[in-house]
Amino acid sequence: MELLEEEQTVSKYAEIIRNIKDDLVLGHSLWEALQKSGPFTPYEYYAIQIGEETGKLIIVMEQLYQYFATRLKQRRQFVNALSYPVIILITSIGAVTFMLLFIVPMFDDVFKRFGGELPVMTQIIIDLAAFFRERAYLIGLAILFVVYFFHRNRNKTWMLAYSTKVMKRIPVLGTIVYSLHLARFCSSMSLLLGSKVPLLRSLNLVHQMIDFYPIQISLKTIENEILHGAFLHASMAGFPVYDKKFISLVKIGEEVNKLDVFFEKLSKQYSSDAEHRMGLLGTFLEPFMIIFLGLVVGFILLAMYLPMFQLSTSVGG
Repeated sequence: MELLEEEQTVSKYAEIIRNIKDDLVLGHSLWEALQKSGPFTPYEYYAIQIGEETGKLIIVMEQLYQYFATRLKQRRQFVNALSYPVIILITSIGAVTFMLLFIVPMFDDVFKRFGGELPVMTQIIIDLAAFFRERAYLIGLAILFVVYFFHRNRNKTWMLAYSTKVMKRIPVLGTIVYSLHLARFCSSMSLLLGSKVPLLRSLNLVHQMIDFYPIQISLKTIENEILHGAFLHASMAGFPVYDKKFISLVKIGEEVNKLDVFFEKLSKQYSSDAEHRMGLLGTFLEPFMIIFLGLVVGFILLAMYLPMFQLSTSVGG
């Protein structure tokens, strides 16, 4: 099966390369051929376009290599930081669901035989288990509907605005996501400005490359304000996605006419900050999830055994 998948992947990319070669033979530029081929993103073929227009294609290709190498490293770190906590979370949900649907009803039958009033925490767990049993299908359908709804509307403006606001409020994780996107934005600007592309053209191209809503929506206003004589740092200061450190360094870059250098510095700083926070996330989230699982399962078991302890005490007395 794996061998078949590898052969299909090789065949797919071989066909893409053939199509690109055919377009080049017909007189199209490399960036146009990449754009028509399908799998390449706007960031990739627009960067190649800049390299061709400025005669710095080799430099641009090297910068693209560094960009994607860094992006792949960050993605792996992000996945590694979240994979174990996510596994624990899924295990927790599975364990609690199993206990509510199968274990608690067994204890409930025993309690009914003995009669008597149950402790409050025991009654809460029994009522919760009954609620899940009676409405399990409705809950499942509701979850599927929510997933489908968010997936269907994921690219709509209102959904992008809402999801980024929610993401920003999530402790640590929100900061990591924002740092990663700011690092990519700064890397793109450094690449374009370093290739001597005019500022307005660079902003316009990055607007087409970046898919992070807070940055994407800000660039429309920033382009218009710069067109009317405003400074880049002054335009960016009106948007909360760019913090004070960001604005200060961009201002210095404008004053010394080295924006590409300062955007590169910002890219490295945000990348380093994201990597540091991802390490902390993995370090602190794993024990937290384990403690959380232990507390939930322990609470359910204590609620189930508490009536038995009370019964044994009353019988012994």
